[in-house]
Amino acid sequence: MHIISTSLNINCYKSLNHFRLKPLSKILSFYSSSIIPCSKLPHYKTKLEKSQCKWRTNHIFVQTNPLLSLLETKCKYMTQLKQIQSQMIITGLFSDGFASSRLIAFCALSEKGNLHYCKKILYNMENPNTFSWNMAIRGCSESENSKDGIFLYKQMLNMENPNTFSRNMDIRGCSESENPKDSIFSYNQMFITKGSECSCLKPDNHTFPLLLKICSRLGLYYMGQEIFVHVLRFGHDHDVFVLNAMIHFLVSCGKLEDANKLFDESSMRDLVSWNSLINGYVRSGRPREALMVFEKMKMASVEPDEVTIIGIVGACGQLKNLELGRKLHSYVMDIGLNFSIPLCNALIDMYMKNESLHEAKALFDRMEERTMVSWTTMISGFAKLGLLDEARRLFNEMPDKAIVQWNALIGGYVQAKRGKEVLALFHKMQTLNVKPDEVTMLSCLSACAQLGALDIGIWIHHYIKKHKLCLTVSLGTALVDMYAKCGNVEKALQIFHEMPVKNSLTWTAAIGALAFHGNGHDALSYFSKMVDSGLIPDDVTLLGVLSACCHGGLVEEGRKLFAEMSANFKIPPKSKHYCCMVDLLGRAGLLHEAYELVQRMPMAADASIWGALFFACRVHGNVEIGEKAALKLLEFDPADSGTYVLLGNMYVEANMRHKARDVRKMMDERGLEKTPGCSSIEVNGKLSEFIVRDKTHPQSDQIYESLIHLTRHMEIVNYFPFIGYDLLHDTDVYCAT
Repeated sequence: MHIISTSLNINCYKSLNHFRLKPLSKILSFYSSSIIPCSKLPHYKTKLEKSQCKWRTNHIFVQTNPLLSLLETKCKYMTQLKQIQSQMIITGLFSDGFASSRLIAFCALSEKGNLHYCKKILYNMENPNTFSWNMAIRGCSESENSKDGIFLYKQMLNMENPNTFSRNMDIRGCSESENPKDSIFSYNQMFITKGSECSCLKPDNHTFPLLLKICSRLGLYYMGQEIFVHVLRFGHDHDVFVLNAMIHFLVSCGKLEDANKLFDESSMRDLVSWNSLINGYVRSGRPREALMVFEKMKMASVEPDEVTIIGIVGACGQLKNLELGRKLHSYVMDIGLNFSIPLCNALIDMYMKNESLHEAKALFDRMEERTMVSWTTMISGFAKLGLLDEARRLFNEMPDKAIVQWNALIGGYVQAKRGKEVLALFHKMQTLNVKPDEVTMLSCLSACAQLGALDIGIWIHHYIKKHKLCLTVSLGTALVDMYAKCGNVEKALQIFHEMPVKNSLTWTAAIGALAFHGNGHDALSYFSKMVDSGLIPDDVTLLGVLSACCHGGLVEEGRKLFAEMSANFKIPPKSKHYCCMVDLLGRAGLLHEAYELVQRMPMAADASIWGALFFACRVHGNVEIGEKAALKLLEFDPADSGTYVLLGNMYVEANMRHKARDVRKMMDERGLEKTPGCSSIEVNGKLSEFIVRDKTHPQSDQIYESLIHLTRHMEIVNYFPFIGYDLLHDTDVYCAT
């Protein structure tokens, strides 16, 4: 301690290079026993005041002070910082705003710092300067308690002399918080009615953008409007920084028309303004409007930058406009714009969405440095296009794989309905100690639902519980769907009722579970409860309810709901809804009504609709409509052997054997063979597939012996299954297909 004081008094800075900080207990002991009593002596006070004056009048002397150097070179812990703070108080250096702000910076930003102590220093400063507040706010923004920044902002409005800019940084801290919801509510309680004549420190052009950022993150549209009133009241509506923040806020809340209007009415817009609007349209899935703004930008002679190009490239990807995307790529090369990693990633994504795999791969190969986003874009692009082997090859080439890449590959297998590979990858993750996240679990549960693998689904459910993964609404909904599709509707409904929060997808999953198992009345009851809860059903929910009516044979209820789709819920029926109604009417034998419904459709009927009608005609023996439906199906897929087989069966059942032979002849001429049936079973977590007449299974002898035994048992109990006529094997007898 004495060495430091002496060095400071005689400006002997070199001796401090060898200074070693002492334990805090000794410093505090010295400070409490010597410094405070000495401060009561007149000569000490005079000395301290002179020292403080020295710091104030010689700022260069402050900046080069060795105590401040210790903060950067020697100070690693809070105990050491407190020692330095003690010396700054002793020598009067603490009274200088620049010097004290360095203490705040260490407390706020250092890994070994202490945000609470940072605030204590700030509150005890006589006149904290801008940098001091900035450092404190930045510390708040990077902490778990970033909402504390809003309280500093409240103090700004209630104190006469605090520094405005520093409080702005406090709001920034709140806006960067993981959960800034409380901070905006705090704002709602403060300074709403004070006008521009108030004596408090007024918000400036840095304050409002930070507040609007909070509203943008939380989607608080009405709060943002209230803040904009403050912008007008305090005269910051002509500030381009505030304008850009307001445009970004409106875009984030989906108010793109309002954002465009504000943009057009302003004369202060800059490149950031253009970029905010362009990227807002792109993020909202409105690429055409983004391109229109880009054209206006060129007419205004505003040169685009990298952010602009990235946004427009994204629009080209959404529009599948490969030609414009290539022109942008050439434009970047012509103007010599740096091919940054984000720009390369955007171009790769655009090429992938346009299915230009060669160009995407060529650009990827030319990248000197690849980020996780680069690899993920390529893997995800190949996977979405069904090129899973190429996606797997890239995945294996990755030097370091994160969970994002695992999820991209797994998601591709889910999309391709290759559930076995999904579960195999999940098992590999376990062996490599890769921790799955919610996205992984969602994909695995979807795979179990596709495969009907209940045992594996139960194991994944236990895994979620064991590793204490947060049971989000999405994860709970996936569990409901998995249990329902695997046949355990009771467990599905149990999870549904245990979920504290449900969204429309959760209700849809529960309704689908009941529909899948033929509980039509219960499904309708759940639908009524969903509507009563205030949730608005979407087209998927209504499809689930229609399916419930279909499986339950509830014709009148289905007709009523189908009519209410447009009238009450403002959802025009889509092709899938028409298909469900055709299936419902067809199952009930109302084939003419079903056929008339197909004829009245506002869109062309697809293969699924004609297929539903055809199968119903085959069941009810309506050859006239069945022939029309079959011919339509063959227009969609002339090589579908299943349609020929079912048509031939329908002819045989109607005693029209000559037509059945004609169908068989057509198949022979076109070289078509009946696709063998396939089924699967899960035993002890392992899936086994069985194909008709296949004997490649290692236990095929035992399997066929069991089938023979079952067939004989059915004959004993006089059960003779009849499915149809096998055109491919015998034209004179009935047999199971």
